[in-house]
Amino acid sequence: QVQLVESGGGLVQSGGSLRLSCVASGIIFSNYVMGWYRQPPGKPRELVATITSGGRTNYADSVKGRFTISKDNARNTVYLQMNSLKPEDTAVYYCNARNLFTNLRYWGQGTQVTVSA
Repeated sequence: QVQLVESGGGLVQSGGSLRLSCVASGIIFSNYVMGWYRQPPGKPRELVATITSGGRTNYADSVKGRFTISKDNARNTVYLQMNSLKPEDTAVYYCNARNLFTNLRYWGQGTQVTVSA
């Protein structure tokens, strides 16, 4: 059974930092592109960042230079370091795993990030 379990969300002031973690189980980690998405209140879900099995990263323009995605293959864990947070970063953040061969996607349950002005 595939599980993606996020942690690390919370309430932070503008300019602050948070680190999100996502532990994956039930998948062969190296066969997946791992990513973070977010859904702001009243808006659709959007891409934040992705990282391939080889470590290549991709970021939404809105977070470039502020957020860093990384992974620990030994722990089947992907991280999102978020610095210089802004109120517009407020959203539910979701971990995503996309199979390289089938494009099948799995989602975590989401973790709330709230940035106060």
